[in-house]
Amino acid sequence: MKTLKVNLDRRTNHSYEIHIGGEILDRMGMILARNGWAKRYVMVTDTRIDALHGQMVQSALEKCDLRIDRITVEPGEASKQIGTVLAITEKMIALGADRQTGLIALGGGVIGDLTGFVASIFMRGIPVIQIPTTLLAQVDSSIGGKTGVDTAAGKNLLGTFHQPKAVFIDVAFLRTLSDEIFRDGLAEVIKYGAIEAPELLDDLEAAAASAALRETAFLERIISAACRIKKGIVELDERETGLRRILNFGHTVGHAVEAASGYALSHGESVAIGMVAAATLSERLNDLTVDDRRRISSVIRTVGLPDRIPGNLDLDEIQSRIARDKKKAGEIVHFVLLKKLGIPFIDGGVPAELIKETLEGLRK
Repeated sequence: MKTLKVNLDRRTNHSYEIHIGGEILDRMGMILARNGWAKRYVMVTDTRIDALHGQMVQSALEKCDLRIDRITVEPGEASKQIGTVLAITEKMIALGADRQTGLIALGGGVIGDLTGFVASIFMRGIPVIQIPTTLLAQVDSSIGGKTGVDTAAGKNLLGTFHQPKAVFIDVAFLRTLSDEIFRDGLAEVIKYGAIEAPELLDDLEAAAASAALRETAFLERIISAACRIKKGIVELDERETGLRRILNFGHTVGHAVEAASGYALSHGESVAIGMVAAATLSERLNDLTVDDRRRISSVIRTVGLPDRIPGNLDLDEIQSRIARDKKKAGEIVHFVLLKKLGIPFIDGGVPAELIKETLEGLRK
C-alpha cells in the first residue's frame, strides 16, 4: 500500500493521507480504529454500489470493532440535490448520529460530493472518510475537499470545502466497473497529462494499444501519478483561489455540455469534449500547436471517449450555461487553456463569438 500525504495549513489541521493499493480494506479498518476520528460511522452509498460492495466494506470495518451503519440513495447525478441531503440527515438523526459520528463516502463522484457536503453541514461539521470506487473519483473528486450538490441552474452551485480525514483508494473496486464508467476516469487522467504530465498521455496510448488499461499494476501507477499531481496543486491552493483552477481544464465547456444533455452524457464524456474545445481555443488564441491539439483529441478517441458534441444538443443552451459558469468573475468566464502540453494558464478574455465558433466546429 502506497501512502501520499496532503500537507495543508497546519493551523487548520486539514492535512490527511491518501492510501493506494489493492485489497486494502483490512488495513483501512485498522487505520480508522487507530486514529479514532469518530466514535461511530455512517456509510453513505448508492443502491448499486451497496449491492456490490456495501456489506463487504462494512464487515471489514466491523472486524476492527468499528460501529458502522449504512444509508443508501439512488444511483446517478439526479441524487446530487438538496432533497437527498435532507433525506440523509433525517436518516442520520433517526440512527442517533451526533457530533462524534463520522461519515464514510463509498462510491463515485456523486456519492463523494454528496456525502462530503452532508458532513460539512451536519451539526456544523463532522469527519468524512472517502472510499472512492470509480477511477474518476480515485484520481480526482475524492481528493481536495470540494463538496457540492446541483441545482436546476447547473452543477455544484451549492457546495463547501470540507477536507476528508483520509482517502482510501482500493484498485480492487475497479474490477466491477463497466467500460463506460471506467472511461470516465480516463478523461481525468488525460486532463492531468494535458496540464502537467504529458508522459501520462504516452502511457495511456501504450496501454490502450496492448489492452492493458485495466491491469492492476498499470492502474496503481497512473492513479498514484494523478494523485501526486492533484495533491501538489491542492497543497498550494486549498480553496481554489488561483492555481487550483487549472484542474478545471475541459470543465467549463464540459459542465455546460453535461447539463445541456440532461446528464445523458457522463461527466467524463463531457469533460473529454470540453478538453477538445479548450485545446481548440488554445490554438486560436495562444498558438498551441496543431500537433498538441490533435494529440489531445487522438488520446481521447484512443481510449474510447467522444471528441465531438452530439448533434442533438442545443449549442445556444451550451453557450448560455457557459456564461453562467460558477467560476466566472462578473461577466468574465475563466477558461483553462494551454500554451503547450503541460503548461496551462487561466484566460478570462475569450470572446463569445469565438466560443460559438468553437462549439459549432465540434458539432457532429
